[in-house]
Amino acid sequence: MNPLPDDDLTTIRVDQFFPHPPAKVWRALTDPELLVQWQMQGSEFFRLEVGHQYALTSVPRPNTNFSGTVDVRVLAFEPERMLSVRWADRDPANSAEWTITWTLEQEGRGTRLFLVHEGFDPDDPAQMMARQIMDGGWRSHVLRSLGQALDRA
Repeated sequence: MNPLPDDDLTTIRVDQFFPHPPAKVWRALTDPELLVQWQMQGSEFFRLEVGHQYALTSVPRPNTNFSGTVDVRVLAFEPERMLSVRWADRDPANSAEWTITWTLEQEGRGTRLFLVHEGFDPDDPAQMMARQIMDGGWRSHVLRSLGQALDRA
């Protein structure tokens, strides 16, 4: 997978190696009991079903126009290979609507996990602030928490 240059302001791209087989990483991405260990509140309502909708909640961030609630819809999946969801801020005043796609590739005995978070508007300063915060959050907190959940599972 060839990532686009870092100057693509519409997208966050992250790849992370986990020393766990794809089946185990897939479970951490799709099993509500594991999701609650590393994702926002509300992930316990996830179902691996195209069209399924649920909400995630976190701390509101006025500097990014984030209301604190994300409406999530499962867009597509291929078992142990790919999961794609749509995130939209529940507040209609925030135009943020993003697609988050996880892709798993076996690498030796482990898994290379690719995250693509798309849909940022480079002309919207609040969305660029959200992109900066989320980019750091995905790379540090979220993927670290996912790794810890995998180590415990």
